[in-house]
Amino acid sequence: MFGRLARSASAAVKQSSMSDVECLRVGGWQSLVSLGSWWSSDARTAGIHTSPVPQHGSKEVDPNAPSIQVTFVERDGQERQVRAPMGQSLLEVAHSNDIDLEGACEGSLACSTCHVIVEDQAYYDKLDEPDDDENDMLDLAFGLTETSRLGCQIKACKELDHLKVKIPSASRNIGKEVA
Repeated sequence: MFGRLARSASAAVKQSSMSDVECLRVGGWQSLVSLGSWWSSDARTAGIHTSPVPQHGSKEVDPNAPSIQVTFVERDGQERQVRAPMGQSLLEVAHSNDIDLEGACEGSLACSTCHVIVEDQAYYDKLDEPDDDENDMLDLAFGLTETSRLGCQIKACKELDHLKVKIPSASRNIGKEVA
């Protein structure tokens, strides 16, 4: 992937007058392309460094798309009701609504920082069973309960309309607790 990105970035550099650091959309990825002073015309691809740019809440959502109501109970007890477009994860919904749900791994099932607690057992029972990967991450979660799930694994669907989830008072990120 990054080889193709580097070649595309190199082609873009040849055709324009980019500054030392440019932000490009190449091949569907938003990336930073760092072009240092060592850059020369005969070695355009040597040393290009790329990294994905995290953009929480950057997905464009059709305001007329079907959605459900979800209530997040934040760490301070404040309740925030938001619209969740069908198919989006609670992690994506939280980020697009500036709700403090970390998601350090950006939904790749590699952490437990998007841990939420489903407030109503009836809604919890509507969810698919967590798979082994999710259970492994939940074992690391701070304040685990019987209705704990990872927000990245709960997708908005009509059966979950009026879902209420609580964000635990702290989260655990690679051995570091955040309160």
